[in-house]
Amino acid sequence: MLAGRDGLNGLSLGSLSDALNMSKSGLFAHFGSKEELQVAVLKHAADTFTEQVIKPALKAPRGLPRLEAMFNHWLEWGTDPKMPGGCLFPQASAELDDHWGAPRSVLVSSQQALLATIARAARLCVEEGHFRSGLDTEQFAFEAQGLILGFHHSFRLLRDPKAMKRARAAFARLLDSAKP
Repeated sequence: MLAGRDGLNGLSLGSLSDALNMSKSGLFAHFGSKEELQVAVLKHAADTFTEQVIKPALKAPRGLPRLEAMFNHWLEWGTDPKMPGGCLFPQASAELDDHWGAPRSVLVSSQQALLATIARAARLCVEEGHFRSGLDTEQFAFEAQGLILGFHHSFRLLRDPKAMKRARAAFARLLDSAKP
């Protein structure tokens, strides 16, 4: 995905038309503006994330197995060789955090939905007795997302060969802290 490598601001109708072997005017007719292109890219990335991370995890049994599957699929998503820039969301977050408009709104919405999904998975862990009652599931979601963002930074920017091992160890500690 070009946007993961070049950023949303580095994505243009020209670069996309070259990558897709399409005319720039044809793409402009479809998207109309760079902002519409960015919105479409973010929506596609969110849909792809759901298909590759969330839906496969839902096949695991409720509770801890499902949450662990979600985390593992999320790590795999961030290292997928088909995405040369890694996960688009951390890059787009850095680009859009101080900008207003439709691309930021789409990104914020998708990230809020992701946090809600993680919190819901943690609540299922509580219901199944895998986590202690009274666990702040929103805090758990915040910390799980923080681990992934730290992993992305370590894996992509620092090229730490131990990034995956460190992320898994940190997640195991987070799980242990939530158990009864």
